[in-house]
Amino acid sequence: MSRTVCIAQDPDADALLSTDDFALLVGMALDQQFPMEHAFRGPQKIADRMGGFDIRKIAAADPQEFEELAATPPAIHRYGRSMGRRVQELAHFIIDNYDGDTSALWTSGDPDGKELLKRLKALPGFGDQKARIFLALLGKQEGIEAKGWREAAGAYGEVDSRRSVADVTDAESLAQVREFKKQAKAAAKSK
Repeated sequence: MSRTVCIAQDPDADALLSTDDFALLVGMALDQQFPMEHAFRGPQKIADRMGGFDIRKIAAADPQEFEELAATPPAIHRYGRSMGRRVQELAHFIIDNYDGDTSALWTSGDPDGKELLKRLKALPGFGDQKARIFLALLGKQEGIEAKGWREAAGAYGEVDSRRSVADVTDAESLAQVREFKKQAKAAAKSK
């Protein structure tokens, strides 16, 4: 991997996100209704509890046991059980569609930005906005060179923006993204 991720703001969690594509994808899946750095710590919590982070072990785990693992404090998400199910769904999807190779999602067949966005939107729990944010994360931090990825990512692909997890590279940029989100929420409420 060419990336060095600093989203979780935790050395072990960020090291996992930097070296394991499925961990990065899981972090993105957990990034909803939960502080982003805590969401991206979820894969490390799973790894700690399973003796490593392995997509096939996650997929093969007993669903009830995996839900319990995900919900055990500190949980991987405020909705630990349902997000545990989501993580397993995601593992099954990547195994079934990409033979367990998460990076094939963005490399197989040399997709352009539009195709990559379509693939991301097909993932369990990835709507339009989450897919665009992850596409921007891939472009900005993974260095994918899919033609038209910035356009497909929309505003999240803008150079030097501070609007999403795609722009978090350290504690300062995390604070800037938080401020952007706070201002956007206030602007939406005042309408």
